[in-house]
Amino acid sequence: MIHYHGTPIGGTRQDAARFLMGRHALVSFYRPDDMAAVLECCQSFVMDNGAFSHWRAGKGEIDFDAYVAWTLEYHRHPAFDWCLIPDKIDGTEKENADLVRRWQGLMNKPKGVPVWHLHESLDWLEWLVDRFEWVALGSSGQWATPGTPDWWQRMATAMRVICDDQGRPRCKLHGLRMLDPEVFTRLPLSSADSTNAAVNCGSLSRFGSYKPPTAGQRAEVIAARIEQHNSASIWCGHQQNSLTI
Repeated sequence: MIHYHGTPIGGTRQDAARFLMGRHALVSFYRPDDMAAVLECCQSFVMDNGAFSHWRAGKGEIDFDAYVAWTLEYHRHPAFDWCLIPDKIDGTEKENADLVRRWQGLMNKPKGVPVWHLHESLDWLEWLVDRFEWVALGSSGQWATPGTPDWWQRMATAMRVICDDQGRPRCKLHGLRMLDPEVFTRLPLSSADSTNAAVNCGSLSRFGSYKPPTAGQRAEVIAARIEQHNSASIWCGHQQNSLTI
């Protein structure tokens, strides 16, 4: 499993470069501050359309054409893995399907990964799984918070669509905002992301009495604790269902 750490990273730029060295990163169209360091330091990176940040900031939809141009600027870099196809967090299934089909219609485009939002239909999920090598899973609607009992119930329903009778996903899966060991160790994800290290390296309270002195060191500790865990090899529905009780 690939652990993608969301950027930008807190602390000094030297701290950020040191943190990113040899790691995997996610760079957002909304905040591409650390792109130069990512290109030089990371094993690999993915590009995020910034829809979640735009939505949370109340800024509406992203500029589709500007995002495409941004991805084309970097997609030939050897560390580039893929980019998220533009989506709308609180959009209807039709709105998001239209964005996926618009992307498919582009003549010149990098490798794109669609997002299936948990509030969308299982039929749409089936369509995506059948047509794409990778599908990203995005928490949304009444299932906006990963790890809650209701979220696990919805995820179990989705996994029955995605996986074969042996619990093996029929495509590779990326978990958006799922880089929590309590979540990704129970799912057969090929990758996941979060801004945990970037956001919480400034939080002194989570480290108790023995605090690493700099934000960069704290980010290193958070990331190392995450990276020692791997995702599940298969979906074990009977075991996962106990999480919802």
